Amino acid sequence: MSVLRGSVVLTSLVAAGLVAPALAQAPIQISPPAQSGAAPKAAKPKRAPAKAPAAKAPAAKGPAAPAEPAPETAARTPAPKATPPMEPPRDDEVWPAPPPGASSFAPSAAAPASAAMAAAFTAYQRGQYLTAFAAATRLAGDAGDPKAMALLGELYANGNGVPQDYKKAAEWYRLAAERGDAAGTFALALLNLAGRGGPRDLAAAAKHLKTATDLGHPDAAYDLALFYIDGQQFPQDFAKAAELFRRAADAGVPEAQYALATLYKEGRGVPQDVGAAARLLRQASRAGNLDALVEYAIALFNGSGVEQDEAGAAALLRKAANRGSPIAQNRLARVLAAGRGVAPNAVEAARWHMIAKAGGLSDTFLDEFVARLSPAEREAAEKAAKPWLAAIAHSRS
Repeated sequence: MSVLRGSVVLTSLVAAGLVAPALAQAPIQISPPAQSGAAPKAAKPKRAPAKAPAAKAPAAKGPAAPAEPAPETAARTPAPKATPPMEPPRDDEVWPAPPPGASSFAPSAAAPASAAMAAAFTAYQRGQYLTAFAAATRLAGDAGDPKAMALLGELYANGNGVPQDYKKAAEWYRLAAERGDAAGTFALALLNLAGRGGPRDLAAAAKHLKTATDLGHPDAAYDLALFYIDGQQFPQDFAKAAELFRRAADAGVPEAQYALATLYKEGRGVPQDVGAAARLLRQASRAGNLDALVEYAIALFNGSGVEQDEAGAAALLRKAANRGSPIAQNRLARVLAAGRGVAPNAVEAARWHMIAKAGGLSDTFLDEFVARLSPAEREAAEKAAKPWLAAIAHSRS
């Protein structure tokens, strides 16, 4: 359920000046300096329920269950295929990532659920949604298990095995939250923020994020930090935001590692420390955060907080370019044009420039570079860029 990252993350960081051309899109030091484009968007981190206190009541009456479920085979329908990348990257050009369709909603490894609840989560992870629904319904009703309530909320929120129903999802999340379940509390905050299952309520979202953070939910800590950066629900406080980002970063949330790196880079809420920023960017990039991968590559190229390595930077830029980052595509075009860290390749440089430009990132220097190529070189670049350009055009249609 991705209801937060597209709005609050980007709005908050831009408003606070944390995602600005000079920061999130630092130019590679090749003369003349590269132009900066639009600020990158943060992705939604994975969510995992944390252990909750025992239920305060032996049982709770939740939203009405759907009609008798269909045979189990219906729950085994494969998850919809993810949208394919604009160009199939090579295996050695992609950071490790979860398989398409894999769910991130699972019990905390540090706080295992009961055997019955673990079985329900396992069924959910395998796509056996009707089995998960039946097991969670029994546990929610018979034992008042808040984790089961949170799982029922997740099933309704995503329409897995049952018709999608945000109101029922909110009711189940609320029951789980009332019993101290961190995952249910966090999920309820996201629904409040998005206005799903009820009116949009930022105050309630902030309240539930704080509660979930106190219960040990790292993603809630990350999102709560954004409220302190935004300065609307709470007074703007970069030091508090840094503290919360650190809590989430230490728990392995890559978006928090990236956000904390930006604070260290600018010296907001923490002492300025480009070395710490580079280390956090590396952690976040290895965890799959695309924006962090781009910035770490640039830091590596410039030797900012890390030993300079132009060849290593070029390799990382290629990874990020193949994952669709216009910034990385632009910077890769520059290093290919200049022969910095890689052998100069005018056709490849022109190809990546065309792709980046189609993605919204213009560059006058590279326009002039391409204009100086021979007709045969430009034709070869256009032919190589064609699959990407078609995919970009299709995504906007």
